[in-house]
Amino acid sequence: MPIKTAKTDTTDLTDTPHSLLVKPIIATSKTRLADIDTRSTSGYAGDKPDTIAQLAMLNAQLVQLQNLLYAEHKYKVLVVLQAMDTGGKDGVIRKVFSGINPQGVRIANFKAPSAEELEHDYLWRIHKQVPAKGEIVVFNRSHYEDVLITRVHGWIDDATAARRMRQINDFEAALVEEGAIILKFFLHISKDEQKQRLQDRLDDPAKRWKFNFGDLAERKKWNDYQRVYEEAINATSSPHAPWYIVPADRKWVRDVYIASVLVEAFNQLNMRYPAATAGLEKVVIE
Repeated sequence: MPIKTAKTDTTDLTDTPHSLLVKPIIATSKTRLADIDTRSTSGYAGDKPDTIAQLAMLNAQLVQLQNLLYAEHKYKVLVVLQAMDTGGKDGVIRKVFSGINPQGVRIANFKAPSAEELEHDYLWRIHKQVPAKGEIVVFNRSHYEDVLITRVHGWIDDATAARRMRQINDFEAALVEEGAIILKFFLHISKDEQKQRLQDRLDDPAKRWKFNFGDLAERKKWNDYQRVYEEAINATSSPHAPWYIVPADRKWVRDVYIASVLVEAFNQLNMRYPAATAGLEKVVIE
């Protein structure tokens, strides 16, 4: 049964003016994952061949915007990627952030917590990885694992999950108040698509190393994962830290969707390069 959490402002942001290549699907408190087509183009007018050119254009814009972000040194950008196994998190990182200065982007992966991490609160290891000024950090999995897999496996009860989701809302609000921009993406794939991607790993010797028998055990809990994802997304999507539901069965739609949302979010910051040092017009380099 759904659990009760602290009430969150879930204003529908889908009517916000934008110049995106896609129509964003932004979660509210009543989002139903089952109602969202995982093969939707989300309004993207191009086809698969067009995507190469569109993604290259968006990548080029992200390169310039990241440079501006670093130069202005005012904002911090946190990108959260969550998905079922084979959902495409690694693919998004490769495709969407291609060409961006590695010094300005950092990837943080969150596996099972270490013995030291278990000695602290669950957000301890997360807070150490949040972005600094001028930096983009991508969470490949995130603090949300502590209200997802932990619930599916019964490691925490509903009351603990509700408390944690309230704490996550407060944590993200604090980051935003300190200048962070938070963009959270749920890569929404179908169970059939996951089956095909797992089979592809078995069939391709170059991908076989990715296959994990544990993925088959987790796949059996598909409905439980869909339920806890939906509850967590609904409880923690807010205007300051929205959840974007990305139809992700079609990888090319997924990549354009995320890149387009990122470019738009950066553009809305109205960033400016810092003023040059006075007197530069008199400098003569001999």
